[in-house]
Amino acid sequence: YCIVPYVRGRERSRRPEEIEKELRELVAAGYKEITLLGQNVNSYGKDLGIDVDFADLLRRLNAVPGDFWLRFMTSHPKDASPKLFSAMAECDKVAKQLHLPFQSGSDEILHRMNRRYTAEHYKSLIADARSKMPDITLSSDIIVGFPGETDEDFEQTLKLVQDTRFDLLFTFLYSPRTGTPAASYEDNATPQDKQRRFERLLKAQDEIVAEKQAAYQGRKLRLLVDGNAKGPEYPFTARTEGNLLVCVRGDDIKIGEFIEAEIEKTSLRCLFAHKL
Repeated sequence: YCIVPYVRGRERSRRPEEIEKELRELVAAGYKEITLLGQNVNSYGKDLGIDVDFADLLRRLNAVPGDFWLRFMTSHPKDASPKLFSAMAECDKVAKQLHLPFQSGSDEILHRMNRRYTAEHYKSLIADARSKMPDITLSSDIIVGFPGETDEDFEQTLKLVQDTRFDLLFTFLYSPRTGTPAASYEDNATPQDKQRRFERLLKAQDEIVAEKQAAYQGRKLRLLVDGNAKGPEYPFTARTEGNLLVCVRGDDIKIGEFIEAEIEKTSLRCLFAHKL
């Protein structure tokens, strides 16, 4: 279930007591996973006129009694902060998962995108998050082929991916959108150039994910069962705290409940486990 605390440009921030009340109602109704959803949830509270920000909201919601996971997305690097990561680390119900789009590893391209941060700043945020939550699951968005992107710009993006080692990437080939400034930017790269870069990025990320997934072999994890799987050997699907997909088998498994399970094999897109 999703709660929308703040949507930039469309809604003002909702009062924290209103959000807490909605969360309490959801937990009482049996919901086990609640996501705080917005275009940039980190901007929460700036328009309320009270001394509360998104990190404060997380702490308040974490204090609500019950057994549930609290997620949030999407974050923006310009508003992510050490205070936010400290709150995530210290709140037991806040999932140790962060989706933090960086879009490009080139400062020149980030400037052209009007992203208002640098690659070094982004990397410092990731380093801080990992220092406080070593097992955090990280995901991000990348655009390949933004107008003006050179091979050198792309290499900087590729290096950031290889150095950061994301658990999941959402990758996109740039396509012009009428009415945006970027639609009028000069673009010297050919479609073949962009496709070549895109395929290199996908290959590098798959190699990283294969290694990270394999490291889960034999680990015991808490899972939230969320659906039925297609195959008979592992009849249920579940999610880790880091939102990784797991196919699971075992006795007395019910959708909507937490279970303890052990990972017995891995693949590029899915983990496989048996209930303990």
